[in-house]
Amino acid sequence: MQVSVNSPWPIRPALDPVRAVAHGRRVVEREGQALLELASSLDESFAAATEVLLNTHQRVIVTGMGKSGHIGRKIAATLAATGTPSFFLHPAEAAHGDLGMIVRGDVLLVLSNSGATAELDAVLRHGQTLGCAVIGVTAQPQSPLSQRSDVLLLLPALPEACPKNMAPTTSTALMLALGDALAVAVMESRGWTRDHLRILHPGGSLGSRMAYVDEIMHTDDALPLVAAGAPMKEVVIEMTLRRFGIAGVMGHDSNLVGVITDGDLRRHCDDLFHSSAQDVMTARPITVPEGTRCEDALALMQSSRITCLFVMSANRPSKPVGLVHIHDLTSGRGS
Repeated sequence: MQVSVNSPWPIRPALDPVRAVAHGRRVVEREGQALLELASSLDESFAAATEVLLNTHQRVIVTGMGKSGHIGRKIAATLAATGTPSFFLHPAEAAHGDLGMIVRGDVLLVLSNSGATAELDAVLRHGQTLGCAVIGVTAQPQSPLSQRSDVLLLLPALPEACPKNMAPTTSTALMLALGDALAVAVMESRGWTRDHLRILHPGGSLGSRMAYVDEIMHTDDALPLVAAGAPMKEVVIEMTLRRFGIAGVMGHDSNLVGVITDGDLRRHCDDLFHSSAQDVMTARPITVPEGTRCEDALALMQSSRITCLFVMSANRPSKPVGLVHIHDLTSGRGS
């Protein structure tokens, strides 16, 4: 094996693809089995921890060192995203002034697989001085953390998936899953709905999926609408100006009676400019009412293989009040 002059690590060791896949599968299988064991081990202590988190009127402060700290950051973010105010406190920084972030009534969620992480001592002492409840997460029932916890959540004491039983793998997977379980249990106990979640998730694809078409649809002068008797030359101009690839065909009393798409133009290209909108349109178009969730509108588009939907008035189901394009639903933007 070739070794670098300046490093103890091998230089570009040869990869055996078959062995690499086997190693990967072994790790995932071991961690999967560990997660099932964790699920079976949840008991009244988990319910007690959920109750503490649910009833706090302050914040949940998650802390941990090393890989437990990395997991703690994610748990704090998940708690906050599901309605439980939370943040991560680094134990080493806490001992240099960040203990001031802890206030009376906070809950400390302390992560340590060994339960004996020295850097956690200052956080625990200060938190308990302020009367903060401590939820300890560890695999060692006789550890210092276990003895100082008001609620103890014991992880199954299992070997790491690392073949040397050293690198935190199984233990961190268990911590992460337990954090997710706590966050969801609190969220469900609080009675949170999708509408609560969307308040905290206005951005990204998740925010877009939970939004309503009313919030992103194109309206008023942006709508590509033509009269049923309009010559196709006018229809083509309207479709070109609006750039949606569709035009709504309006009948009497401002009712939508059909739509014309780019595909309709191609199918009628031989006599297109000798026709009117009602000759070319597709009658009884697929539409959605106001108040439709964006994810439902997107699913309808995908199943129907269309790229636009007119949004119809809740009071007058035949009157279009907006239009959504598939790009609006996948990017979360309208006008």
